Amino acid sequence: MNPIALSSRRSFLQTSALAALGLPALAPLLHAAKKGATKVGLVTYQWGKDWDLPTLIKNCEAAGLLGVEPRTTHAHAIEIPLSKNQRAEVKKRFDDSPVTCVGLGSDERFDNPDPAILKKAVAQTKNFLDLSRDIGASGVKVKPNSFHKGVDKEKTLEQIGRTFREVAQYGADIGQQVRMEVHGQCAAPAIMAQIVRIADHPNAKICWNCNPQDMEGDGFDHNLKLLRSAFGATCHIHELDGTYKPYPYEKLFKNFTQTAYDGWCLFETSTKPEDRVKAMTRNRQIFDQMIRS
Repeated sequence: MNPIALSSRRSFLQTSALAALGLPALAPLLHAAKKGATKVGLVTYQWGKDWDLPTLIKNCEAAGLLGVEPRTTHAHAIEIPLSKNQRAEVKKRFDDSPVTCVGLGSDERFDNPDPAILKKAVAQTKNFLDLSRDIGASGVKVKPNSFHKGVDKEKTLEQIGRTFREVAQYGADIGQQVRMEVHGQCAAPAIMAQIVRIADHPNAKICWNCNPQDMEGDGFDHNLKLLRSAFGATCHIHELDGTYKPYPYEKLFKNFTQTAYDGWCLFETSTKPEDRVKAMTRNRQIFDQMIRS
């Protein structure tokens, strides 16, 4: 099935499934399926880490979080060793549901000064990009990530940027986006902007992570502007219901609305609610309200 047909089929499945539920609270999700609208989903960081794949899809559908970035090493077991047939089965499970597998959340990092470790990270990233393609997802998340004692910071940034370029080119060749999470000791937007400049590749994208560093220096508006043009299809957000640290989400979502950002805001959650599906639903409802205001 070609990508356009698959996209149309998925939109039909999403719209039909949501309409069948008959829940007024899910109406904004039908709007979110439109071109130019920001969508909302889940990163399986904590709330989904112990769910197998059928449970993950079922719970995301129940909560109205219709996109998911599965983390590797978690219970859903979407991993590089999967055979061709197993990959096809993962793809079919998503294709037959209203939930989109947005991409894979790898833990590959490009900062290590040991050439053997860096070589392995590059190889694994390419393997994850192949896996993402095979299961019908659109990209892979990677990390920058840290500075090392005795290694010049500029040298580390050059290494991260060049490596980012290499995997971005590989991803472009197979139709997969590479998304570098704003993370670790490289989380300052100015540092990430430098990495993007070094990479200098249209497929080297940023996964904004809603970090405390976003408000430092010249402030949130300035820092967002530094990286906004490099945003890929994913942005990690955190709990919106007051159970996590405050963040200027109103400004972020206003920017997304004004610029017609049609990527995914994915909940990367770390609190421990008694009922995770209920918490997912509550946070999705708050997102719907905020993105429309």
